[in-house]
Amino acid sequence: MQIKAIVTGSTGMVGKGAILECLDNPQVGSVLAIGRQSSGISHPKLKEVLHRDFFDLTAIKPQMAGYNACFFCLGVTSAGLSEKEYEKVTYDLTLHVARNLKDLNPDMTFCYVSGTGTDSTEKGRIMWARVKGRTENALLGLGFKDAYMFRPGLIKPLRGIRSRTRMYNLGYAVIRPIIPLLQRFPGFITDTDTVARAMIRVAVSGYEKKILETRDINLAGKQ
Repeated sequence: MQIKAIVTGSTGMVGKGAILECLDNPQVGSVLAIGRQSSGISHPKLKEVLHRDFFDLTAIKPQMAGYNACFFCLGVTSAGLSEKEYEKVTYDLTLHVARNLKDLNPDMTFCYVSGTGTDSTEKGRIMWARVKGRTENALLGLGFKDAYMFRPGLIKPLRGIRSRTRMYNLGYAVIRPIIPLLQRFPGFITDTDTVARAMIRVAVSGYEKKILETRDINLAGKQ
């Protein structure tokens, strides 16, 4: 099976990694990157659509049809946001895009990049974890052909990729010297290539779990 994939968040760390891996992978026939800014990547398999308002997809809906996978890597940090503000740009925006994609592509597999610590009960004390949990639960019940929630922990950026989140880059710089040690523990750390390969793997052939923690991501993304 060869997939045609939509990637959102293509200028972010995970999204850019997903695009690069998709372009290299023979199981991916074409890629549509939808974002507010260009990824800066040029390739015969890649088409980019620049769009500012993800709450109004009317102008680009015709271009979103004909795909059987979505790697939803769009997200923001919760730092400095109220729960209502974070919910709007996480839950509301994600579900709006997802509903449109499901209507256009009933055979689509939807892969959502969430994060370790996400709260499936939606009742925990940590705001972002509750919102992410609510988003995951809604996506799993939306009616896609298949849907998978990815919960990576620490992600090692490869291929010259850098996170757009300043705090992530600062934190990563601090722990960089012990990365080789952390890599001995497959449930703690992954990398951008592995996350992307795992998404391609589950889009092509499925996976036994709907929620993939770091250990599952590393298993599914093995070369």
